[in-house]
Amino acid sequence: MSSALIHVGIGGWTFEPWRGTFYPPGLAQKKELEFAARALTAIEINGTYYSTFKPASFAGWAAAAPEGFVYTVKGSRFCTNRKVLAEAGESVQRFVGQGLVELGDKLGPLFWQFMATKKFDAADFQAFLDLLPRKHEGVALRHAVQVRHDSFHVPEFVAMCRKAGVAIVYADSPQYPAIADISADFVYARLEAGEDENPLCYPGAHFPRWTEVVKSWAAGGRPEGLPYASDEVPPVTPRETFVFFIHGGKVRAPAAAQELIRRLA
Repeated sequence: MSSALIHVGIGGWTFEPWRGTFYPPGLAQKKELEFAARALTAIEINGTYYSTFKPASFAGWAAAAPEGFVYTVKGSRFCTNRKVLAEAGESVQRFVGQGLVELGDKLGPLFWQFMATKKFDAADFQAFLDLLPRKHEGVALRHAVQVRHDSFHVPEFVAMCRKAGVAIVYADSPQYPAIADISADFVYARLEAGEDENPLCYPGAHFPRWTEVVKSWAAGGRPEGLPYASDEVPPVTPRETFVFFIHGGKVRAPAAAQELIRRLA
């Protein structure tokens, strides 16, 4: 069975402890993105969670990366950190309209992360999904949601996301519950349980398993041993797959991403 494209990376590219560990000593800071985009195959842009950027910034990031590289973009906190998600329409439009399309063919999914205190309210979350545009200025948009409260671990939430074609982010986290159900034509995973004490962020013995899981996702499989909220199995079809080492073990995250890329190759 053939597999879809797999993209592996980290969150952001500006982090002082990466200088001399990931980035070569003496590398000019203005060259760090160019270096990272050639050492990895994807980056999750996190700065967009906190503030907006000009179209020229997105165009510059696109120009710094080689063909085939992909950026995912984290949605604004003004969209997700709300008591009533249904009221986020204006903020969603402002976020999408800031210049994301300047990334061109390097634009990956938009990633929406919710606070751990946000509980599942079916009507309100459906209203949020309905606000997510499928296209902007002629460019198709894909969306992924990361929920971090146990109340979302129900078949109704999975069915809602599948109907909308929105991916549920699988997060391997020491703090938050995980939902591994596939709900879109792509897979989005965040490996958040790393530690800097491990040279590869995760223990080296874990990499064969993660390599199998990622290959299974890309081939359209439903890996065993992961937590699922629904018994319904989606059709087996190759899916573009995004995997990020992020948060936990941040200093070692680039090494982990490079190791997984090596094993997948």
